[in-house]
Amino acid sequence: MTLEYLQNYWWLLISVLGALLVFLLFVQGGQSMILGAPTKERRNLIVNSMGRKWELTFTTLVTFGGAFFASFPLFYSTSFGGAYWLWILILFSFIVQAVSYEFRRKAGNVYGTSTYDIFLFINGCVGCILLGVAVSMFFFGAEFTVTRGNLLDSNSPVISQWAPSHGFEAIFNWKNLILGVAVLFLARMQAALYMMNNIADDPDFFAELKKKAFLNGAIFVVFFLWFLTMVCTATGYTVSLNPNYTVTVEETPYKYFFNYVHLWWAGVTLLIGVVLVLFGLLKSCFTAHFTKGIWFTGIGTVLAVLSLFWVAGYGDTAFYPSLLDPASSLTIRNASSSEFTLKAMSYVSIIIPFVLAYIAYVWYSMDKKKLTPTELETTSHQY
Repeated sequence: MTLEYLQNYWWLLISVLGALLVFLLFVQGGQSMILGAPTKERRNLIVNSMGRKWELTFTTLVTFGGAFFASFPLFYSTSFGGAYWLWILILFSFIVQAVSYEFRRKAGNVYGTSTYDIFLFINGCVGCILLGVAVSMFFFGAEFTVTRGNLLDSNSPVISQWAPSHGFEAIFNWKNLILGVAVLFLARMQAALYMMNNIADDPDFFAELKKKAFLNGAIFVVFFLWFLTMVCTATGYTVSLNPNYTVTVEETPYKYFFNYVHLWWAGVTLLIGVVLVLFGLLKSCFTAHFTKGIWFTGIGTVLAVLSLFWVAGYGDTAFYPSLLDPASSLTIRNASSSEFTLKAMSYVSIIIPFVLAYIAYVWYSMDKKKLTPTELETTSHQY
């Protein structure tokens, strides 16, 4: 296992975790629908449907961050340490989510369920949009510089420097917000499809969910196609290693489009993903009672996000472009851990398929019995 092989391998794992996270954000999408529920009973039904899966999303987010820290520490220190306002807002929104599920229906709750419903709504909207902003920076860059020589400066051994706004500028960049809005409406669409599969004995709610899935899905498609068009027409950085071990950074118009052409398997993966998402959405909305749409759109989402990560990191591409100094841009070659660290972690990663199999089993066990309004009236365990 050469260093280059290990770097490619760990970017693949990062891509898988990122794709799974985007799929699991349907929990946040469901939370964003809570305040629009017409009755208290309907609101409790949504919260308890999402409550069965919220820990999977939270755990995947933490694992995604941990894997990035271990495999590409320079990105972790640059992004998490520099754009800390962006990441603090993301993490805070997930903290209030955990608190809300824990205390929403707990005895002695002095704030009432409505307060925690608002917290869940905030996490549902803010979490999706800001995570989309964070991923969009892989394509449209960020305002930072990297000076490795600072490690030798005992007074200020800080490698990366960020713009004074420390992440606020990324939040208000309209290009980043395009993906953020797309992720939000994707999550809302998939939440509707998941509840169509997860909740039984409520025909009126099923019909309402079908309408929500179509409306949110249509908005998602518009914003995603907008984002994909911007990506394919964007100028990226091609980073190459010269024979004398110096690095050349070259601006390349239509970089990501050519990546899709050269990395043809990434383009095929994107196409299959888009087809699956559209099939799952349309069949769910225009069939009398189709409840399996979440699996088609879920698999399609994972494939589409995988392709985006691949064209962002492979093909000698800077996956974190610097808008202030192109030479500071991060690639999977210059931002990775040492060969020894990557190799040691690769042995540990062998257990990942077993973990995924366990998650799938637990998911099946929890959803084997559909959630019903009657069940919420009789069970003692409620969120």
